[in-house]
Amino acid sequence: MKQKPPTAASHDGVPAAKPKSIAIIGAGIAGLSAAWDLVQAGHRVTIFEAGSEVGGLAAGFKDETWDWSLEKFYHHWFETDSDLLQLARELGISDRLLWPRPKTSYWLNGRVYRSEMNLSALSLPLSWLGTLRLGLSGVFLKLTPWWKRLERVTAQQWLRRWMGDEVYNALWRPLLIGKFGDRFDKVNMAWMWARIKARSVKLGTYEGGFQAFVNALADAARERGVEICLSTPVEFISETADGLELGFKQESRMFDVVLATTSPRQLLKHAQGIAGTTYGKEVAALDSIGAVCVVLALNQSLLTDGTYWLNLPAVSSDKTKNQFPFLALVEHTNWMDKTHYGNDVIVYCGDYADPSHEYFSLSDDALIERFTSALPAVNPAFDPSWVRRAWVWRAPYAQPIPGLNHSQKIPDLKTPLRGLYWASMSQVYPWDRGTNYAIEIGRRVAHRILDEAG
Repeated sequence: MKQKPPTAASHDGVPAAKPKSIAIIGAGIAGLSAAWDLVQAGHRVTIFEAGSEVGGLAAGFKDETWDWSLEKFYHHWFETDSDLLQLARELGISDRLLWPRPKTSYWLNGRVYRSEMNLSALSLPLSWLGTLRLGLSGVFLKLTPWWKRLERVTAQQWLRRWMGDEVYNALWRPLLIGKFGDRFDKVNMAWMWARIKARSVKLGTYEGGFQAFVNALADAARERGVEICLSTPVEFISETADGLELGFKQESRMFDVVLATTSPRQLLKHAQGIAGTTYGKEVAALDSIGAVCVVLALNQSLLTDGTYWLNLPAVSSDKTKNQFPFLALVEHTNWMDKTHYGNDVIVYCGDYADPSHEYFSLSDDALIERFTSALPAVNPAFDPSWVRRAWVWRAPYAQPIPGLNHSQKIPDLKTPLRGLYWASMSQVYPWDRGTNYAIEIGRRVAHRILDEAG
């Protein structure tokens, strides 16, 4: 018997007239989360992913000797990540979330100091007044919900005023320079507030790695009817009288609604019809930097005191003038058991840089040599012979840079092209980019689509 076409399910109690054909560009966390809600509302959803795997910036890789995958760029969740926790419950996989408590530290004056916002701050090489100001200001930032006032000033201005120059110069200025380079003094204080507000002592991951979590989400979406087309880059989005046309290398397809989860640059490249609009100018004005990670599989521990995350200082935006050529040294297996990785000690050397920086043009071997040459400063016993294998990962769009009053400059989720929506990490502000907020914005734009297009 011939089946009737599906009828779109109701949304907020209002039945939709008929299923919409919806395309999502990008099979990262945001795109998959949006697809999860849209397909359950009865719509026909197709995801187009340029890469060969799902996951986006949360994607992982796997050495042939490992049981678990490893993230290309170090990731973890916070216990406050409510959107992640809710989605995991819906998928029935909450029991696979893991929450160990790692040790995070600063490198100060050639020594390692604990960096949690708790009594461990008493051990920092600060005066009693500096320690008191650090503690009181930290408590305020943790408790206050009024972040909009904080975006009126830069992080540099606020931290110097309330924590003092001693604390700012010892702790925050080196980290801001390391993260944002020559734009470190442009970042607003609401961004810093969000980093402190959301942080928890325990950090979370997924049994098998983040790639296993992304695969579980993708499999659940597929089971409900979502089509995921890998290695299928979109070349253009064009508005027509019949809907939105998506162009590919060999063909084009029509859709009622399109959701792009790409970078600002990619959105403007694909949807050239918005380039000259006010909206397009807002998108073009968004600032961001990229990320690079050198991942090392070692035969012995580098951070022998048990530190998981070591923040490294920077004194200049010129990376050649700093003691360390990268921002963060992360010994992943001081957090996760190394037996999951064939007993390799896994170490990340991570940094942020503008896509025009030489880190994006150096050969993998040159970048590995540049980064590993700094490791004896942390552990004098380190020798290149410790390295069994190394990988290099680069992402030109990895960290938005929010300036003053940034909330007034964020483009809407709906673009001027009829039926075209955009959801990216540049729009999760005041929160910083991350898996939890990718889920949040993906589901938020899905419900916006259902409200406006259903």
